[in-house]
Amino acid sequence: MTFAVAGLLILLAILGTPIFIVIGAAAMYGFWAAEVPLSIMAVEIYRITDTPMLVALPLFSLSGYILAESGTPTRLVNLARAFFGWLPVELPIIALLTCAFFTAITGASGVTIVAIGALLYPSLRQAGYGKHFSLGLVTSSGSLGLLLAPSLPLILYGVIVQQMDVGVSIDLKDLFLAGLIPALLMVVLLTLWSIIANPHELSQREPFEFKRIKAALLEAKWELPLPVILLGGIYGGFFAISEVAAIAVTYVLTSQLIFYREVNLKQLPDIIVKSSVMVGSIILILAVSLAFTNVLVDAEIPMQVFEFIREHIHSKYAFLLALNIFLLLLGAILDIFSALMIMTPLMVPVALSYGIDPIHLGIIFLANMQIGYFTPPVGMNLFIASYRFKEPIAELYKATLPFFFVLLLAVILITYVPWFSLALVGN
Repeated sequence: MTFAVAGLLILLAILGTPIFIVIGAAAMYGFWAAEVPLSIMAVEIYRITDTPMLVALPLFSLSGYILAESGTPTRLVNLARAFFGWLPVELPIIALLTCAFFTAITGASGVTIVAIGALLYPSLRQAGYGKHFSLGLVTSSGSLGLLLAPSLPLILYGVIVQQMDVGVSIDLKDLFLAGLIPALLMVVLLTLWSIIANPHELSQREPFEFKRIKAALLEAKWELPLPVILLGGIYGGFFAISEVAAIAVTYVLTSQLIFYREVNLKQLPDIIVKSSVMVGSIILILAVSLAFTNVLVDAEIPMQVFEFIREHIHSKYAFLLALNIFLLLLGAILDIFSALMIMTPLMVPVALSYGIDPIHLGIIFLANMQIGYFTPPVGMNLFIASYRFKEPIAELYKATLPFFFVLLLAVILITYVPWFSLALVGN
């Protein structure tokens, strides 16, 4: 691909052209330059239908959107307060756990900030936590669940690697297991920071009451089976990932339409449209990305990248450092789904050459992207939080900075200590 065409495509992306158009145009130019008939694009796009796992994406997304429109966020917060209200800095702990769970279910951190953050931010302020700390906590917590099942980015990474002919295969169950300890590490480090930043709150605790726990459990009785269905079905090996997704959306629809009655049939078409638009855009980008990946492979671009890196970076650890820096910058300017589809085909072969496990690589990738959601200047969660809480974007930059460095420490540990990602994986 000539520099002129590449520059034009980059300019189009900067000017706001939909990413699938940019990637599709790059693929078409690559085929044209190689004198391959452009009808091959249809064949390449159709390849996406050969991935049964892809069915899980729209189903999990619909489940999350239905839950976001219901009273589930309020019930989750109440449940977390009943169980953890007796702990020091209980509200930050509740925010971290609730946001992580909700983002894992919805796959969209922006939805978490709007649905959960809107409940927790006023509570944090009323409890005496500082404005900057409260803003930083709810903004940075919005993306915590990206490493937890059934996170859409985790599924997508597995789908992309399975489509690549690199001599390795990824079991999605292993990928889900790999994210558990890194996600827990991030929650623990953020909890420690919350204690350090708010020493005056250590003595302000709510009493532990079984009556309150019982009331919260009864209130959330129809949400409680959902994680059991998801995690038990996936980790127990009882169902395939697509089957778990179908069961989950059926259960969510039943509980919200029949038992809670917080979402009615009139709302359902609008919710389905919102969910379908998001998933449709992801699948469309993935389809054209598969075509573009073939162009890159035919042009031996991954091999050229590998040769360049091998000439300049001889150490596996130096490569991981360079990868982290690049991914942090990438996460600040590109959404996670586009980044996954563009970079995974380039990253995986190079990482394998350094002896990096593809599952470990996926966790490193998503951990960096998670921070990228609130990395200045254009991290998406910064703008969502600014709009939702009516605060200047500069305030969000300042508020999230301590949380950025705490999670950066977690990313460094995850990167250089593979045990965090691979301890639970059976390989």
